[in-house]
Amino acid sequence: MTLKLPSVIDSDLDSLYAAAEDPVLFQNANNLPDDALINHNLPLPQEMSSRAVKLPGTAKPGFSEVYRNGALPNGLKKSITAELDTYPKIFASSVKRQADQPCLAYHEYDYENEQHMERYASLTYQQVDERKTNFINGLIFLLESNPYKNLALESHQKIVNHSKEYKNYDKDNISFIVTLYSGNRAEWILTDLGCSANSITTTALYDTLGPASSKYILGITQSPVVVCSKSKIESLIKLKAENPKELESLITIISMDPLKVNGKSSASLIKLAEENKIKLYDFNQAERIGEVFPREETSPNPETTFTFTFTSGTTGANPKGVVLSQRSVVSALLTFATLLPHNKATKEFCFLPLAHIFERQMYATVLLVGGAIGFPRLGGTPQTLFEDLKLFKPTFFACVPRIFTKMEAAIKAATVDSSSKINRTLFSQAIETKRAKQMQNEDRGDHFIFDNTLIRSLRSRFGFDNMELCITGSAPVAPDTINFLKASLGIGMSQGYGLSESFSGILIALPFHSPSVGTCGAISPTVEARLRELPEMGYYLNDKGGPRGELQLRGPQMFSHYFKNPEETKKTIDEDGWFSTGDVAQITNEGWFIIFDRVKNFFKLAQGEYVTPEKVENLYLSSNSILTQMYAHGNSTQSFLVGIVGVDPTNIVKFLVEKCNITKHELDTQDKILEVCNRREIRTRILLQLNTNVGSGLNGFEKLANIYIEFEPLRLEREVVTPTSKLRRPIASKFFKPQIDAMYKEGSILKDLKL
Repeated sequence: MTLKLPSVIDSDLDSLYAAAEDPVLFQNANNLPDDALINHNLPLPQEMSSRAVKLPGTAKPGFSEVYRNGALPNGLKKSITAELDTYPKIFASSVKRQADQPCLAYHEYDYENEQHMERYASLTYQQVDERKTNFINGLIFLLESNPYKNLALESHQKIVNHSKEYKNYDKDNISFIVTLYSGNRAEWILTDLGCSANSITTTALYDTLGPASSKYILGITQSPVVVCSKSKIESLIKLKAENPKELESLITIISMDPLKVNGKSSASLIKLAEENKIKLYDFNQAERIGEVFPREETSPNPETTFTFTFTSGTTGANPKGVVLSQRSVVSALLTFATLLPHNKATKEFCFLPLAHIFERQMYATVLLVGGAIGFPRLGGTPQTLFEDLKLFKPTFFACVPRIFTKMEAAIKAATVDSSSKINRTLFSQAIETKRAKQMQNEDRGDHFIFDNTLIRSLRSRFGFDNMELCITGSAPVAPDTINFLKASLGIGMSQGYGLSESFSGILIALPFHSPSVGTCGAISPTVEARLRELPEMGYYLNDKGGPRGELQLRGPQMFSHYFKNPEETKKTIDEDGWFSTGDVAQITNEGWFIIFDRVKNFFKLAQGEYVTPEKVENLYLSSNSILTQMYAHGNSTQSFLVGIVGVDPTNIVKFLVEKCNITKHELDTQDKILEVCNRREIRTRILLQLNTNVGSGLNGFEKLANIYIEFEPLRLEREVVTPTSKLRRPIASKFFKPQIDAMYKEGSILKDLKL
């Protein structure tokens, strides 16, 4: 590309930024400290970074122009400076800058009395650095000295040869694999940091994958060691006992919890492990051994494989192992740092599962800026979430839309929809004033009186006393929800988009950029995008409002391939390096991305009309606060769509009382609520409201004609969704076959209405 587009670099007279063609962001000719670059010269100016721009002359037949971030359109970036080109170097910089400052904060737990202490304690950056070093040194020593090591196995050979071979590691030549398996806790990150600093690749298991997928991952990676919470140990030993040949490589388990409490050892567990050729230790043992037997760090290079993250397939097939390099993680951290507000006082509450790449991007970025990370209590649940938030008082929180819609419902019930006229009046004025100021000023919309009275009370209710920014992704969220939470809680809020293959977030709507609310915003400076036209689905590059088609991505943040799966790799990455996401997007004329459908997820109705169910589901969800889940179904033998819907307990009761004349005493249990909801007359009223709110956004044949209602029909234990909430349509259609058949037998409940 010869034509240079306007760039943030043009305005930097002191040459702080590197040249456009340079892959690093800052050339740092003045030798500024890392903290000044990261926390004082970033994020990029919002007026340029909040949108994507297309590169003239890059369109090809069937493909749109290439789009890049508006602040840096003339070249992709992959690191902040040339020196900070691996994750361990980034963390070492933070340790140097923030040695005595809090790094990891944990909800204290008294193992002897088996109770939480209802307070947080923290480890400093220096302590974390020392502990991750001791732990990994101990882990390697324990693997090297393991009596069950079998050098006929490749992964066990890699243990012995690690210190000789690590400099040659890349996307194809990989270390032995350390597997993590637990909820979010400090030991997870200590292990992750220790492995990363020593060129050891990690992967993770999580409960929702199920034993079959856990067996598959442990088998295909030949992982010799699992670092896990104590509650997982017995199931892991049992898994090896049932599959001794496939899991022959597994010879060590490290418990994150102590094996000896109140003088009682876990002798029976240790014996069971030994019987299955596994040595069992706890985390403290590994650290103490590592302190006694130090070793020289085996540092990675940018091409070293950082991690495999396994994605659960929507068809029910084996999960795919996404191979992500040190270059990928460094680019992912640059995405956050260039686009979102941050500083070294940032405190993140680490709630989303660390086994998913979204949370790994979030926590690693907080370490980049020198902030602190807090964890839920051991065994924490969504029910204990807000108690932990009140104790920790974070400034930053990433979560899925479902949590935020529950917050919205709770706030509205106590404020703008309150039974108290005074509350309704006062809070309506406060929230509308905040909303107007936020829209006008593109900031928090500060208001001295409301912020220190009504808004403060709402913030403290959820532990949001110090909250500055929230980010959500993985599913659509209504623009009204974002605007309401921003105003009622006085926060910034972003909706983003990413995949395992992109090391999570690559599209982000900036938190105080009001015009882009409801979209996924602009693209990161580390990735470029284009659209592939989909005429068979009715999506064209000349569509009104901006081109539509399959989103394709390319850049240093992207993965290299699927582990031991060349067929899937070839299907998704073309000869020019473009990765096909399978997601359908529109790029608006303003330069914002909207994700609204899936490629090939369409079916033909009996009358010959084509329907794309994700488009239908997303519009119903974003238009109706009463809904939390939606599965739209249709086939070529029927002339209309039916839906399995999940409803919000608070909002549905309000609807039934106000719109259907149902008394509250008829709705005092969840069973009663669902029984009422699924009466034909009530279902009809609910569906009419849903379709009214969707309005002209869908054609008549795309609207639902019958529904079945539950609170949470799309549950993981039913295997109808993946752990990241993606719908497994073939499995869902089988699971809900009785309800679907019943709805089609009943016919359209909107036909010949008699209400």
